[in-house]
Amino acid sequence: MVKLRLKRCGRKQRAVYRIVAIDVRSRREGRDLRKVGFYDPIKNQIDLNVPAILYFLEKGAQPTERVQDILKKAEIFKELHFNQTKSN
Repeated sequence: MVKLRLKRCGRKQRAVYRIVAIDVRSRREGRDLRKVGFYDPIKNQIDLNVPAILYFLEKGAQPTERVQDILKKAEIFKELHFNQTKSN
């Protein structure tokens, strides 16, 4: 199973995170399938690759709780719902 989750980067006391699609069995810093976004909690910056995120969500990837909050702020789930109704 694939999850969308945060992968820690940056230095000590100055963490930034990549949002990655990764196999559930991998560890946090393990090898990811694809980088789909970036999140900086200190500057509150979010950079997302929306087509890649929608692709993984349509294939059944499950976002973690924190990634789900980030995606809700960016209104990704509205686009996902729009794409599903458009294709049906």
